[in-house]
Amino acid sequence: MPGKLGMTATQRKAVLRNQASNLLWYGRLETTLSRAKELRPYVEKIITLAMNTYEDTVETTVTKTNSKGKEETVKIYKDGVKKLAARRKIMGLVYDLQEQRGNETPAEFRERTAGVQHPLIEKLFDEIAPKYAQRAEELKQRGGYTRIYQLGERRGDAASVAIIELV
Repeated sequence: MPGKLGMTATQRKAVLRNQASNLLWYGRLETTLSRAKELRPYVEKIITLAMNTYEDTVETTVTKTNSKGKEETVKIYKDGVKKLAARRKIMGLVYDLQEQRGNETPAEFRERTAGVQHPLIEKLFDEIAPKYAQRAEELKQRGGYTRIYQLGERRGDAASVAIIELV
C-alpha cells in the first residue's frame, strides 16, 4: 500500500537516495515540491554528518624501502574513527556517482581521478563540508544548507514544480 509520496518505503528511499546524490553532485535539482520537501531534511542530515567529522584525520609515519634500497619515512594521512564511520554511513545514504570526462584527454582524466574511489563522498568531505562549516562559524547557526524555489505548475499533470539547491 503506497505511503508518503504515493510510493512504497523502498521506492521512496531509492528516489530520495538518487535525488540526494544528484543534489550533492550538481548543487541543484528540479523536482516536484513534495519531493523537494522530503529531500531537504535527508540532505541536511548528510551534510551535518560530514561537517561534524571532516577534520578527523590521523597522521602516521611509515618507514619504507625504496627501489634503490634506501629507507624513507613517509607521512600517511588516514581517516579517523569518526570520519570513517560517517563516510560508511553516508555511502549507504547516497549512490556513488562517477566522475565524467569533460574536455580533457583520457590521460589527463586518469591523472585527475587517480586515487579517488568514491568521487561524491570525496566531494562531500573535501568541498561541501568545509564550506558549510565555515558558513556555520560565520553566521553562528547550523542547518539551512538548502533552499527551495517554487516554480509553479508543470504542464501536463499540473504538479507543483520546485528547484532545490545548496545555499
